[in-house]
Amino acid sequence: MINVLKPGLSTTVQDLGRPGYYHIGIPTSGGMDTLSLAAANLLVGNDAGAAVLEVVFLGPELEFTADAMVAVTGADLPPKVDGVEQAGWTAFRVNKGQVLSFGYLKKGARAYIAVSGGIDVPVVLGSRSTYTLGALGGYLGRKLAAGDVLPVGASAADGEGRAVPYHLRRMPGAPAELRMLPGLYWHRITEEAGATFFEDTWKVAPEADRIGYRFKAGRPLDFVPRTPPFGAGSDPSNIVDACYPYGSVQVPSGTEPIVLHRDAVSGGGYMMIGTVVSADMDLIGQLQPHTPTRFVKVTMDQAIFARADRRNTLRAIAAALA
Repeated sequence: MINVLKPGLSTTVQDLGRPGYYHIGIPTSGGMDTLSLAAANLLVGNDAGAAVLEVVFLGPELEFTADAMVAVTGADLPPKVDGVEQAGWTAFRVNKGQVLSFGYLKKGARAYIAVSGGIDVPVVLGSRSTYTLGALGGYLGRKLAAGDVLPVGASAADGEGRAVPYHLRRMPGAPAELRMLPGLYWHRITEEAGATFFEDTWKVAPEADRIGYRFKAGRPLDFVPRTPPFGAGSDPSNIVDACYPYGSVQVPSGTEPIVLHRDAVSGGGYMMIGTVVSADMDLIGQLQPHTPTRFVKVTMDQAIFARADRRNTLRAIAAALA
C-alpha cells in the first residue's frame, strides 16, 4: 500500500488507456505521454501498460508501507526518498516506511511514477486509467487527495540502478515541433492561411489540459467564403457536427488552434484542419504554458514512418533494460 500524504497539484492513476469506446463518448484517457509511462514501467519490471501515477507540475508525497522499486520518467521533476534526491529515468528502491517526495519542476510538464507491481486499482472497461470528467476508472474516478491509500500489486522489486539511455529519453525540442497531417476540412481555409499556419511560431496557452491544448500568438486564419450549410452555424469554423479523431486540430473562429488530447470529447461542430501524428502526442503532454511551438506539415507516409519510429524507440528502451 501507498499512503498519500500530499496529492500534488493533479495526480491521477493512468495506464495506456481504454480504446474502443470513443464512439459512445468515452475517450481513451491514459497517460498524456505514453512513451514515458511505458519506460517507467519497464524500469521497475512491470508490463509496459501497468497503471502508474501521472503527476502534473507539482509532485505528491507518498509513504510506502512495503519495500518497492520505483522509477520516475517524463518531466524533470527530481524524486527524493526521505529527502535524498534520486536520478530520474532510473530504478531506485523505496523501503517500508520511507517517503517519496519531489523537488521543483525543471523541465517538461508531466512525470510518471511507476511502482513495482503497478497501482492495483480496479479495471474499468479494460483500463485502470482515470477519466475525471466522467468519474470513471483510476482511484474512485478522481485525482488523488490527502489520506488516500493506493493498493499495489505483488512484485519481486528488483532491477535497482537500471536506467533508460539518454538518447532514448524523448522530450520536446526548442521550439517544440508537432508534425501534422492536413485533414478533411483543410480546403475551408485559404492557401495563404494554410501557409502562415505552418510558418508561424505558436505558444501554448494557459488553457492546456488533458482535454486539449490551446495555442496562441499565430496569425488568424482566413476562410474560403461559403454559404453555411443547414445546421452548421454562422461562424466560418462551424460545420455540421462530425466525429473528432484523437489529435485533431480545431481553430475556433480561426484564431487559436486546439489539439484534442486524451480526455477530449468525440465529436462536435468545429471543423478540423488536420491531425497531429500519433508519435508526437506524447510531446504535447510535456509542454508548459507559453512554450514556443511549430506545426510541421507531413504526408501520410511520413506520419506512418513516425509511428513506426516511435514504436522502435520503445523496443530500444525495452532492449536496453533487458
